[in-house]
Amino acid sequence: MPVDFTAIDFETANSHPSSACSVGLVRVRDGAVVERINWLIKPPPGHAEFLRFNVKIHGITAEMVEDAREWADQLPDLTGFIGADVVVAHNASFDMGVIRAACAETITPTPRLKYLCSVQMSRRTYDIPSHRLPLAAAAAGFGDFAHHDALADAEACAAIIIDAARRHEVADVAQLTKKTGLRLQQLKAIPLKL
Repeated sequence: MPVDFTAIDFETANSHPSSACSVGLVRVRDGAVVERINWLIKPPPGHAEFLRFNVKIHGITAEMVEDAREWADQLPDLTGFIGADVVVAHNASFDMGVIRAACAETITPTPRLKYLCSVQMSRRTYDIPSHRLPLAAAAAGFGDFAHHDALADAEACAAIIIDAARRHEVADVAQLTKKTGLRLQQLKAIPLKL
């Protein structure tokens, strides 16, 4: 079934959500991946420490991002790639939290994005013991991939939504959310504390 959206995934340097160090983006048109892009991001100075735990998961080190663009410098490319698409992420609250926190940390306007969580979609589509990305992707027919590589994770997320649209026999993301009882969410800035 033809569905259009952009899948996104972030990796972070540490436990602070503003510490994005990598992003992967996958554009889907008519139910097929048509474009992929990824890049490294230099985390903001206050949250630039690369914890051993995170490095062990994704393999990105502080040295690898030394020459990468900072959040505010790369944000126009990120939003330009997304355009007017609905954004899809696996555990979207994490990825949208990265955007929200990185914008707040760098005093950059938070983009107004509509988004959908593929974990929630997986729960409405597959009868599997866990809806972690590797298992949900496998249920969607997306085989082995380099989990915790931002681009590979974005592709796996895209596969889940494409497969869910096929299984639920819908033609677009709006119909998919309606049929599964989910709602598109709206990314908003972190409220200022007075």
